[in-house]
Amino acid sequence: MDDELTIAAMLRRAERYAPDRPVVSREPDRSVHRTSWGEIAARARRLAAALLGLGLAPGARVATLCWSHRQHLELYFAAPIAGLALHPLNPRLHVDDIAYIATHARDEVLVVDESFLPLYERMRETTPFRQVIVVGTATGDAIGYEDLLAEGDPEWQPGVLDEHTTALVGFTSGTAGRPKGVAVSHRAVAVHSLSSALQGWLGIRDTDVLLPVVPMYHALAWGWPYTAALLGAELVLPGPFLDPESLLELCASERVTLTGGVPTVWMGVLRTLDADPGRYDLSAMRAILSGGSTAPPSMITGYAERHQLDLVHTWGMTELMMGAIAELSADLRHAPAEEQRRHRLKQGRPMPFLEIRARRDDGFVAWDGESPGELEIRGPWVATAYLDSPDASAQQWTEDGWFRTGDIVTIAPGGYVEIVDRAKDVVKSGGEWISTPVLEGALMAHPAVAEAAVIGVSDAKWGERPLAVVAFHPGSSATADELREFIARHVARWWLPERIEIVESVAKTTVGKFDKVALRRTFTAPIGADS
Repeated sequence: MDDELTIAAMLRRAERYAPDRPVVSREPDRSVHRTSWGEIAARARRLAAALLGLGLAPGARVATLCWSHRQHLELYFAAPIAGLALHPLNPRLHVDDIAYIATHARDEVLVVDESFLPLYERMRETTPFRQVIVVGTATGDAIGYEDLLAEGDPEWQPGVLDEHTTALVGFTSGTAGRPKGVAVSHRAVAVHSLSSALQGWLGIRDTDVLLPVVPMYHALAWGWPYTAALLGAELVLPGPFLDPESLLELCASERVTLTGGVPTVWMGVLRTLDADPGRYDLSAMRAILSGGSTAPPSMITGYAERHQLDLVHTWGMTELMMGAIAELSADLRHAPAEEQRRHRLKQGRPMPFLEIRARRDDGFVAWDGESPGELEIRGPWVATAYLDSPDASAQQWTEDGWFRTGDIVTIAPGGYVEIVDRAKDVVKSGGEWISTPVLEGALMAHPAVAEAAVIGVSDAKWGERPLAVVAFHPGSSATADELREFIARHVARWWLPERIEIVESVAKTTVGKFDKVALRRTFTAPIGADS
C-alpha cells in the first residue's frame, strides 16, 4: 500500500502489458509515423538517461516548444521519470510572454521543433536555457534530438520517485494578467488518469483510439497521454495540422473512438461535415469532447441531429487539467429526452475525488440549478498555489484550501455544474447579471452566424451593456435588427445587445477561445455608438 503513484509506474505498465498497442503521429511532411507503447517506453527511458547526462539536478525544468508528436510524447515521460519536471511552452503566445514564462519557471533545457527555431532566435538573449535540443536539424551549439537520445543508456531504469515531487509545470494563458505557473505532481497525474478511466465519466479503456486535439502545451492535453499509457489505449497525435480536413482524415483513417478539443475547432469541423456529409467515415467515434469554453447548444444539437455524433461538454483549467464531464448520471439515463438534453448542455458533474461549491458575497449558494455563484473546487489534482506568486495565490485560494476558479456557475441537484459566465466576463447591467455564453449560443443558432462573442461595455445609465461581435458564414449575412429579433426568442428583451459589430473572424486566444481582452481593446466606444 506504500508504493508511490508515479509516471514511471504508468510507463512500466504500458511497456509490460501493451507493448504492441499503436502510437501514431503526424509528421511535419504530413506523413503518418507508426510506433508502439513498447518503443515509446524504451526510447523514453533512454532519453531520461541522456537528459541526466547533461548534468541536470533533481527537479530541474525541461521546457518544450513542440507540437503534439511522438518525440513530445517521449519527453512527457522521460523528464518526469528522470526526476526532472517537463514544462511545455505555448508557441502561440507572444515572444515576450514565452520568455517571461521560461524565466519565471527557471527552465534550464529547451527541446524545440525545428520549425520553431526562428521563434527561439527572437528570445534566446532573454531566456535562461543553457542547452537547446532540436527535433530536426540542429546547428551551432544546439544538439539534435536523436543525437542526444543515442547518448543515453538503453538499460537505464528510473529509481524510486516521490509521488509528491513535481513532474510537470504548466502556465495559464495570461488572459487576466501575467501568466501564472502551476506545479503538477506525479500523484496528481496518476489519480487524474485513474479517474478519467472510470465509466460514467470519460470511461477511457484499452480498446479506445484517442486523438487529443487539444495541444500538449494546453492543460497537458487534458492528461490523455498518461491515461492512454496507463490503460494501453491507442494514441493518435495530430502534429501541427489542426485544420478540420486534417483532423477528419486522421479520425477516419485511424478509426478514432474518442477525441477532444476546444469549441472553435469543433465549429470548423461541423461546417466541414455539413458541407460534405458522406466524405468521412466516423462510425468508430463514440464521443467528441469539447472544453475550454462553453459550446453553443446549436453546435451540440448539430452534431447529434445531422451527423449522429455525441459532442460532450467538459470543463477544466490549467490549475486542474479536467474537472467535470457532462455524462448522464444513472437517475437521468431514463429521464425524458428534454431533461437529458438540458443536462448535456451543462458542463457536467465533477470527476471522482473532486469536491465543489459556489458562493456569492453573502455566502454559499444552493444547489438548485438557479442560484449563481463563483465555483470553488478542491481535490487531489487541483493545484494548491501558483509558482513563486504568493499574492496571486492568496487571491485564488481560500483560507481553507479551495481554489477559486473565476467561473460563475449554477449547480443543479446531483452536482451538475453550468457555467453562467467568467467572473471577469459577466455583464452587470442595472445590478443584474447577463450571461455572455447564453447570448453567444443564441446568436450562433442563427443560420447565418459562424462565430459570436459578447463583451460588456460601459453605459452611463446601466453601468454596463452587452456588445456582440459576429462573424458570418461565407455568403451569408443578416442585419443587426434581424439578429436581435432572432435571439429575442431565446433571451429576455433587456438582454439584447444594442450594438452588434460585424467582423470577418472573431479574435481568438492562443488556445482557440474567443479573445475577449482583444475585443475589449478594439470595441471600447460607449453604447450609444451606431450598430
